[in-house]
Amino acid sequence: MQTELDIHLKNLLGVPSLKSREVIQSLWSGYGSIRRFTLETDEAIKTVVVKHVQLPDGASHPRGWNTPRSHLRKIHSYHVESAWYRNYSHTCDAHCRVPQCFALEETGDEQFLMVLEDLDASGFDQRKTHASLENIYACLSWLAHFHAKFMSANPEGLWKEGCYWHLDTRPDELEALDDLPLKHAAAAIERRLSTSPFQTFVHGDAKLANFCFAADGQVAAVDFQYVGGGCGMKDVAYFIGSCLDEDACVVYEEQLLDHYFAALKNAISVYQPMLDAQALEADWRPLFEFAWADFHRFLKGWSPGHWKLHRYSEQVTKRVLKTLGVS
Repeated sequence: MQTELDIHLKNLLGVPSLKSREVIQSLWSGYGSIRRFTLETDEAIKTVVVKHVQLPDGASHPRGWNTPRSHLRKIHSYHVESAWYRNYSHTCDAHCRVPQCFALEETGDEQFLMVLEDLDASGFDQRKTHASLENIYACLSWLAHFHAKFMSANPEGLWKEGCYWHLDTRPDELEALDDLPLKHAAAAIERRLSTSPFQTFVHGDAKLANFCFAADGQVAAVDFQYVGGGCGMKDVAYFIGSCLDEDACVVYEEQLLDHYFAALKNAISVYQPMLDAQALEADWRPLFEFAWADFHRFLKGWSPGHWKLHRYSEQVTKRVLKTLGVS
């Protein structure tokens, strides 16, 4: 039996019929779902992925952060993601691959519909829960090309400052933070990142789970709810932290940054040939630790006891506080 959504999608896409094949995942706090649909059509595209956002009767945050501010942040994030697919995603190339968007609908703040390319059908059918060094390199190269592509771009319609932990959008988590030196330094840390002369678009949630891998090692990225302006080190620090434990962070930090900046230099030569890549690296490389401390600040207020709150993170943050003259 066809649902109301099935009928609406059939009319929207102009296909004789379709059927929901599977629920890929539910959205955070019960705000809808992501599903794969099979299309009955003579066209080359046989499947699509549909992100369908419907506001729940009562949101239930898995960590208890269920507030009006949290709700409004999520709603804005879906407007941002719609704007990303409408205005920016088509400019990405094979080096920073994203799904093609076939249709978009926004019904005020109540409902959002995004019909997207099925990356599994396009060959990006592998997901990683543990990344090899080669996997990490591939994702860092994606980030480098993404950051180079959108260097100095105006994030119109996106978050002015991207990333879901941005300080201005997280006053409740800052208030809950009991690390007073870090709490007092939070604004200064954010300011060092936001005043870098090299601002770009950041993905905003560049964790391993949001990268799709192909058999040849290439990657594509999904989930652009928190894309916006910012320093690229925010993505890099967050991504590395999503892949490695504290011991591996110590061992591989320099090696991974070297790889990212080599890829960024190559990407800059293609997308922004007039930009001084050496000056960019000189500015951004020291900001890696500031970006790490920025996320550490959020995580420590949001989820004390989280596995990412380890010695490496504490040591990095202490070095940043020392640089700022905070003790």
